[in-house]
Amino acid sequence: MDKENKKFKRTLITSALPYANGPVHIGHLAGVYVPADIYARYLRLKGEEVMFIGGSDEHGVPITIKAKAEGVTPQDIVDRYHNIIKDSFEQLGISFDVYGRTTSETHRRTASEFFRRLYDKGEFVEKTSMQLYDEQANQFLADRYVVGTCPHCGNERAYGDQCEACGTSLNATDLINPRSAITGNVPVMRETSHWYLPLDKWEPRLRKWILEDHKEWKTNVYGQCKSWLDMGLQPRAVSRDLDWGIPVPVEGAEGKVLYVWFDAPIGYISNTIDVAPDSWEKWWKDPETRMLHFIGKDNIVFHCIVFPAMLMADGTYNLPDNVPANEFLNLEDDKISTSRNWAVWLHEYLQELPGKQDVLRYVLTANAPETKDNNFTWKDFQARNNSELVAILGNFVNRAMVLVHKYFDGVVPVCGELTEADRNVMEEVRKAVEAEGTCMDAFKFREALKEAMNIARAGNKYLADTEPWKLAKTDMERVGTILNIAIQICANLAVAFEPFMPFMGADLAAQLHLEHLSWDMLGRFDLVKAGDTIDKPHLLFEKIEDSVVEAQVNKLLATKEANQLAQWKPAEVKDNVEFETFERMDIRVGRVVECDKVPKADKLLRLRIDDGMGGRTIVSGIAKYYKPEDLVGQEVCFMANFAPRKLRGIESQGMVLSAVDADGRLVVIGPNGDVRPGSSVG
Repeated sequence: MDKENKKFKRTLITSALPYANGPVHIGHLAGVYVPADIYARYLRLKGEEVMFIGGSDEHGVPITIKAKAEGVTPQDIVDRYHNIIKDSFEQLGISFDVYGRTTSETHRRTASEFFRRLYDKGEFVEKTSMQLYDEQANQFLADRYVVGTCPHCGNERAYGDQCEACGTSLNATDLINPRSAITGNVPVMRETSHWYLPLDKWEPRLRKWILEDHKEWKTNVYGQCKSWLDMGLQPRAVSRDLDWGIPVPVEGAEGKVLYVWFDAPIGYISNTIDVAPDSWEKWWKDPETRMLHFIGKDNIVFHCIVFPAMLMADGTYNLPDNVPANEFLNLEDDKISTSRNWAVWLHEYLQELPGKQDVLRYVLTANAPETKDNNFTWKDFQARNNSELVAILGNFVNRAMVLVHKYFDGVVPVCGELTEADRNVMEEVRKAVEAEGTCMDAFKFREALKEAMNIARAGNKYLADTEPWKLAKTDMERVGTILNIAIQICANLAVAFEPFMPFMGADLAAQLHLEHLSWDMLGRFDLVKAGDTIDKPHLLFEKIEDSVVEAQVNKLLATKEANQLAQWKPAEVKDNVEFETFERMDIRVGRVVECDKVPKADKLLRLRIDDGMGGRTIVSGIAKYYKPEDLVGQEVCFMANFAPRKLRGIESQGMVLSAVDADGRLVVIGPNGDVRPGSSVG
């Protein structure tokens, strides 16, 4: 059957397993989980059979590092964060059919059996190589357990797999002056053996499957895969020396576990087994099942090349039909970083902005990084809530329902003879819902959301143009027709927005007494029957005040300042000078008696100093950090024998001494206590 026309009986949706060494943030949500949930909800509204799989990735080195740092076990770490992540997803309305974990017994068994099947078929290659070893800790060092100087940017805190300062991918042996993150010792090279999946064996089949059979994939996905394939695939290790993970199920493999990249995607399978133990194979092996992987761009290679190669090697599984990966979301024009705590954490958002799950879902979808990196700012968050959710969507629904209660006591009036205005708005709604469905099928959720909002825009314009509140004086039959249509538009909005904002969708449906929502309701104008009573309306959204946004911005600024302090280190000490040179410097104490800004110079202040010798004027570049009135009366240290020079036409007779703080701020230096002006410093 032609691929374009192939119809599937069911759809399996997987979302990348979040790493259980910390909570999830808005970058994870925008890139993976909100889009996956939108699509799952869309298919359910269409009445299709769907399985939506999620779960925590609980093995790997970062978890062991965090456990060592906290003095707890890796299991303690994953238990803590698995629960935080799972609860946060539930509160945000991410509608997983199962949210499992890779420390479960089902997963241990499934991953072990998967490895063993490939091992018994001879699909692995055993290779011996030299790796870094910590003699004091008596263990081989995974890349994250090696720190050193980045050969590209000079960052002294680079990890063995990546420099977080410049973003360059590294091998541990690339680092300058490598040392163990466990003991701080310099590691040595030792021989070790591991099993490798020969990706090069599957390269011809992968090349055809991706480059010829899946040209419809998103350009960012297709392009990254093509780049990897054009470089030529190499064997990839499937085991590593570590004490946390699933033991390699082969004799003589003591101290070795399955590499987390091999272990984690099998979690999709094991989680399906947990939720559907008797029917899981139809989701993974029936050719009439379509599989979709929702991931971020950092996982494209694993889900389009590595995991499919594993499935090809097994030979009994379906391959993914599409991998609609997104790019990255930045935060306030800076890259989100868990290590720098530069993030909006979901569990904190839910606590600090209660009841605003749909607002976050809406903003993240509107700013979705579908084709390129995008940016989240709190000001935009506020603006979209106030000018779109409140002023357009919420305003229309509230106006329509209030008018029904005002003129018809909450009973939906009869729709009479239609006018051109009525037919036009009906056609606008039908066009918008048709376009929304087309965008949803193409995974263009940002555009689909715009089409849903266009329904509300059309409704607002319809009420503004027809002005039923004026007609109420002369033509109640016409008013009834207008408000019937308005209520039908409200019902369409409940359906159109349900995948994006499920809490609002359910709330609006309940107010209209719609018993269920389905996609085939869209475009219809008989969803709420004449004579039915609707609830008294309550606001779907509320305005977000400046103080709420300012609190979140200040929280981020505090994080940035803390990062600057943590990363600060003193400037290099300058070359030594002879004592005689130092003796030539005449540093004195003075008191500021006058201070004002230098005209047309944003950085300069003019200070009149009592120097104990008749006074002097000094011009200093500290206007950014001090107000003139703050310095008057303050004692400062100044260079008394600094050669005079003119600044902005003012002769400066010395230099006020200041220190540069960790955040770049200049702090004026002065004596600790009252000292007579003119006193020498030395």
